[in-house]
Amino acid sequence: MQVRRSALVARPASHLFDLIEGAEHYPAFLPWCSGATILVRDDSVVSADISIRFKGVGFEIRTRNPKRRPEFMAIHLERGPFRRFYGEWQLKVLAEDACKVNFLLDYEFDSVVMTRMAGPVFDKIADKLVDAFVQRAIDVPPPVLAPTAPPAEAPRAPDADWPPP
Repeated sequence: MQVRRSALVARPASHLFDLIEGAEHYPAFLPWCSGATILVRDDSVVSADISIRFKGVGFEIRTRNPKRRPEFMAIHLERGPFRRFYGEWQLKVLAEDACKVNFLLDYEFDSVVMTRMAGPVFDKIADKLVDAFVQRAIDVPPPVLAPTAPPAEAPRAPDADWPPP
C-alpha cells in the first residue's frame, strides 16, 4: 500500500516539523497511539518505539528516522510486523508562517493474517496522518520567541571634564 498526502499549513515549517518529530507527544493527539518512547534523538536522527492500538488491533513498531530540520524526515522501520515500510515527510517553507507538507508512506504487512487484521485499520491511520498533524499544529500554536532586549549600556566612567564648564 502506498499513501501520498499533502497540505498547505498556515504555520511555520519548523513548528510542524517539531510536532512530527516529537513522537513522545503522539499519545496526546493520535487516538491510535497508546504509547511512544524516544530511544535516540540528536540533530540528525530520532529513533522511537511506538505502540499502536486501535479498534481492537495492536502492535509495536520501532523506527529510526534520519532528519534535516525543518524540511525533511525519513521513516525507517527497525522492528515491526511489516515486510516493507518506508516513509518521508517533506516540508517546504512558503513564508515565515506557512509551509507545504508532503507525506509518503509505502508499506506491506509481513503476513496474510496481519494484512487481514491490521491492514484496514492501518490504512485509515496512514490516510489521516497528515490531517492529524495539521490539526495539532492549529491546536498548539508555535512557541513565541521572547523579543531580545538590546544590551544594557555599561555605566559611564566619570570623566574628569564632565560636566562641561
